[in-house]
Amino acid sequence: MAATTAIEMEHVWLSFEGKPALADVSCEVRRGETLVLLGATGSGKSVLLKSVLGLLKPDEGCILIDGQDIVPLSEDQLHPVRRRMGIVFQEGALFDSLSVYENVAYRLREEGIRDEQEIEHRVREVLSFVEMDAAIDKMPAELSGGMRRRVSIARAIISQPSIMLYDSPTGGLDPVTAHTINLLIMKLRDTEQVSSVVVTHRLQDAFFLANFRFSAQTQSLVPPNGGGKAGGASLARFLVLREGSVHFFGSAKELAQTRDPYLHKFLH
Repeated sequence: MAATTAIEMEHVWLSFEGKPALADVSCEVRRGETLVLLGATGSGKSVLLKSVLGLLKPDEGCILIDGQDIVPLSEDQLHPVRRRMGIVFQEGALFDSLSVYENVAYRLREEGIRDEQEIEHRVREVLSFVEMDAAIDKMPAELSGGMRRRVSIARAIISQPSIMLYDSPTGGLDPVTAHTINLLIMKLRDTEQVSSVVVTHRLQDAFFLANFRFSAQTQSLVPPNGGGKAGGASLARFLVLREGSVHFFGSAKELAQTRDPYLHKFLH
């Protein structure tokens, strides 16, 4: 497997009570690339995410994270692999009884870091990245949905993961707030080379992530190859699941130009 691949699934099958939830799924996510995961309800999107995290074990096939097959690993062996990943859920999943500071610091404490100065420095650093510095002492109940989502991203990135998984990160948000979340996903990808899998039902979000990149130099959005990556490497590809199988895997351009009846109906 190429060293540039962060996630690779090879002929993955996973069934529940004899019914395939994933059927011969093969795909990859390159370093610094976004995989946009689309599909109707029950098509296998959440099952795929949980499989990448090692929460579900496939019946057949391999799931490689940075070249390591995680399928045969025990729960203890999975811990260092999961440390390289962050996950953001639609509902935010913050601890209501903890302040923003303590929510974001939680993962560092779990990892055994006890130096309070280091913890505070890193918490302030990631809250600054998501533009939530002013909310450091607030409680989750005092935050809007979009603010909670940004704090969730801060908590997920505090351990500097190389892979981020987003489960409907803009679901239930207004268009302006959703744009802010998409911009954060893009900034992580384009400034930190974080690979990401984004489950979304919002096609405008999907094509936004594919058609722009964030320039650290200008602090603005630019076309994918506007001073972009060497060789014009893709920023995002699309995986459309249909009843657990890969119905489409390719670029935004290929998806937009498809004549496939199912995809055409799905996109319109």
